[in-house]
Amino acid sequence: MDAPLLIREMALADCDRVSEIRIRGWQSAYRGLMPQPFLDGLSVPADAERRRARFGQGGGRIMDLVAERHGEILGWACHGPYRDGELRTEEAELYAIYVAPQRIGSGIGHALLQESVRRTSAAGHPRMLLWVLKDNTHARRFYERQGFAADGAEEPFEVDGVPVPEVRYTKALTP
Repeated sequence: MDAPLLIREMALADCDRVSEIRIRGWQSAYRGLMPQPFLDGLSVPADAERRRARFGQGGGRIMDLVAERHGEILGWACHGPYRDGELRTEEAELYAIYVAPQRIGSGIGHALLQESVRRTSAAGHPRMLLWVLKDNTHARRFYERQGFAADGAEEPFEVDGVPVPEVRYTKALTP
């Protein structure tokens, strides 16, 4: 029998593994959606260094969560105040969610997202928003199954000169 999945706040010691999950997640999820040389050039050590440098910043308003089983981190999610340009609003935003590519479809992403929704709802945020690549149909279906819906907002995004637009999804939260 498999041990239960533990969702907990990320610790500084988790930065290397979280960066590995994030970079491998980008390289897997965005293959064919972003230029391959860009994806191939992503660096786990550089990402981990940036993550360690920023760890604990955000005044407690930004929350990093990890999913762990048997002491192994299998996924990561990050949420905080919604960013509308330089403004922060009363709404929450899911900034990122990634699961180790070989574990996608095992319920880890669902558990991380549910805990992020639970925490932002308990904190009194009226909605949670997120941005997803327009052509990332797998992720869009995942969010839709979790009760999120596209609200019509679209934002241009470019990677190495290639347009990869994002669409916004939203979910009303209940306290």
